[in-house]
Amino acid sequence: MIEMDEQERKIVNEFCHLLEKSKQLFNGLRDLPQYGHKQWQAYFGRTFDIYTKLWKFQQQHRQVLDANLRTSETNYLNEAFSFYAAIRGRAYYSRTSKDDRSDLMVKKLRYYARFIVVCLLLKRMKLVRDLVRELSKQIDEYTTTYEPEDQLEWSLVLGEIKSFIDADNGVNVLDMDSNTIVLSHRLSGHNTPPMEKSTNINLSLQEILIVGNCTDQVKFSELTIDMFRMLQTLEREPQEDSAVIYDSSPAPGKIPFNGDASSRLTKRENPHKYLLYKPTFSQLMVFLASGFKELPSSGAMLLYLSADGAFTTAKHPQDPGFDFGGVVTNSKRDGDHGSNKRVVQLKDMHCFYPGDLYSFTRKPLFIVVDSDNSSVFANMPHYFGQPLVVLMSPQETPPQFHDQHHRGNLFTLFLHCPLMGMCLVSSICDVPMTLWEKCQTFVEQFIAEASKLLCRSRNVDSAYHQFYSDDFLRLLTLRFIFCSAVLRSHRAFKGRQFYPRCHPSLPDSDLLDHPSLYSIILSLASDSRGFPSLLRFT
Repeated sequence: MIEMDEQERKIVNEFCHLLEKSKQLFNGLRDLPQYGHKQWQAYFGRTFDIYTKLWKFQQQHRQVLDANLRTSETNYLNEAFSFYAAIRGRAYYSRTSKDDRSDLMVKKLRYYARFIVVCLLLKRMKLVRDLVRELSKQIDEYTTTYEPEDQLEWSLVLGEIKSFIDADNGVNVLDMDSNTIVLSHRLSGHNTPPMEKSTNINLSLQEILIVGNCTDQVKFSELTIDMFRMLQTLEREPQEDSAVIYDSSPAPGKIPFNGDASSRLTKRENPHKYLLYKPTFSQLMVFLASGFKELPSSGAMLLYLSADGAFTTAKHPQDPGFDFGGVVTNSKRDGDHGSNKRVVQLKDMHCFYPGDLYSFTRKPLFIVVDSDNSSVFANMPHYFGQPLVVLMSPQETPPQFHDQHHRGNLFTLFLHCPLMGMCLVSSICDVPMTLWEKCQTFVEQFIAEASKLLCRSRNVDSAYHQFYSDDFLRLLTLRFIFCSAVLRSHRAFKGRQFYPRCHPSLPDSDLLDHPSLYSIILSLASDSRGFPSLLRFT
């Protein structure tokens, strides 16, 4: 049985009390005669009051839980998990099919969908698999009993969940019994890059916008796989669960989080996040303005864009802010976003251009663009003298990796977990835990060396040094350098169109092409024996 804290116990008790009172009223109403009106009035008033309270209770806590699902903040997620687990443990929905009410059955299916999202974000994959099996049975029962009009929609939801889980399991880390070990990739003491140098300006990441608008990418509950990976990358690991292995079930000998009061989390600082799935241009601008407004004097804002490119056919482009296209935003007028290489008319109102960000460079801004038209963000001007960094994905990937696009973009995977990115480009799907840990030591060595080179180089733009005091922004910058070094070394990635870019540019000789970094990549490829002959210098 899952133990709850005082607040959770109060919520559940309040809910149970209201349900019990409503049942008593219903039993009393069944015994009333079918004529007369005065004896009904007292019961009607009490019944109306209780159901008004039940409705308000449901709406309030649904809003709270839905809001908690919009962030990877583990404090909130564990609260939502305890609440949903209590509902499941007490079988509150066990009689929905017997009540012959389709609306109650729909609420039950929605409950399962929300619970699965929480478990996915908490990496409780064993429970996710159990919930998916239960949801599948419930959908079958729902469609058989009621033959509803939305049965296709629920079948699509189930298919989305299974595709999402499959995409997230791109690289399997195996224990000695060949069981998959689930790893957490949140920021912790194990993967926080070292600080080589401090600056007079100590910026901290305060506001984050994570935007997902790739048409051909798996998603679940308005959360694409790229958004899912990035929001966890920008979240700190709970102190009580700071080990790399967060939920190792079904591997033996590991004790997962049990939700009891003794293991509850203390409040800690994490950036505030907005998750925007296929937003319209106006929605994106509103949230940008909101994040901009909330920034404190020493705060920085991060914008992450995972979106299809919007290309222009202009023969003589002149303005780099608007004439070279941008990325696609949603249009309520036109539900079809087009293909991956969508060509739009010049100055399309539904295109998000680099120039649309100029006003927001009045404050420190860190941008990550994962798109096939990412390079148009390479010429952002410094009108206001504030720190500005743009990390851009390669515009193209080699043909052998095209079928991986729907499972998440390669650039985002490198920023989420560098070793998984290297496994993917090396066509490695299964890695023993002992080999994974050995390879991880090389990655950590690379990150430490890159940190030292970046801080000591005189040719690195001061914007990188100003953002360097923040753990998350330092992590993204150094993982970008790792991604660049691996792809530059890979035989399949021949040509600058296959390399990531950044603005301001990082020096090649002092950093990106530095011999010490390539030496570590070579050691990772050869000593581990897990990445054979795919590097150009092997």
